[in-house]
Amino acid sequence: MDKLLDKKGFIIDMDGVIYHGNRLLSGAKDFVKTLQDNNKPFLFLTNSSDRSPEELRQKLLRMGIDCAADHFYTSALATAKFVSSQSPASSAFVMGEAGLITALHDAGIVMNDVDPEYVIVGEGNTLNYENMLKAVNLVRNGAKLIGTNSDLTGPSENGIIPACRAMISPIELATGKPAYFVGKPNPLMMRTGLKMLGVHSEDAVIIGDRMDTDIIAGIESGIDTILVLSGVTSRNDIDNFPYRPKYIFDSIKDVF
Repeated sequence: MDKLLDKKGFIIDMDGVIYHGNRLLSGAKDFVKTLQDNNKPFLFLTNSSDRSPEELRQKLLRMGIDCAADHFYTSALATAKFVSSQSPASSAFVMGEAGLITALHDAGIVMNDVDPEYVIVGEGNTLNYENMLKAVNLVRNGAKLIGTNSDLTGPSENGIIPACRAMISPIELATGKPAYFVGKPNPLMMRTGLKMLGVHSEDAVIIGDRMDTDIIAGIESGIDTILVLSGVTSRNDIDNFPYRPKYIFDSIKDVF
């Protein structure tokens, strides 16, 4: 505990670490309070793209955790930042929820379902066959394919559900065009997270439930890693990967 509390910044995943859907996981409230009581900078860095930082703040507030909106950074914000840096004032056909659409709008990206420069896919309930056909045709006609994150699955109150990579793969297969994924483990998102915390990589730790996004992101960014087994990864799954987290805990409540 003392060794971890010596860290100057904490990057924390949300789904599978803090909550499952609308169910707060045991120990999450006490964990955040420990960080706040010790004046430790922390950032919820999530590959979820459906909600804005304020919506995520309100969600945690309903669960009994109170922290400001600037403690949240999403793959939707990272995607909007990336697209606007590549092509300012461009246009996109978007398959995603309000959090992604709002982030793109705020970054000056215009919605366009006729001849967009980008097709951007996030998570949510807007995926249907009609939108899939439109996305395939637009990518075939030259639109660049972007995914908010590369998660194949994610945890929910009802078990494991398909995530962005599973939703975008039919478009990749039908067009032969691979998507570019902006969220974890992309170093772009990790560098932004460290900058927001104001700490160097050696002074930070990342806590997540996924080996293929959270843990590899930390390893490749030079950040100490904590895997919690409360999400999509079991202890037996760890041996399927050629790398290991520095720490393994059953859940967030065991970290401190």
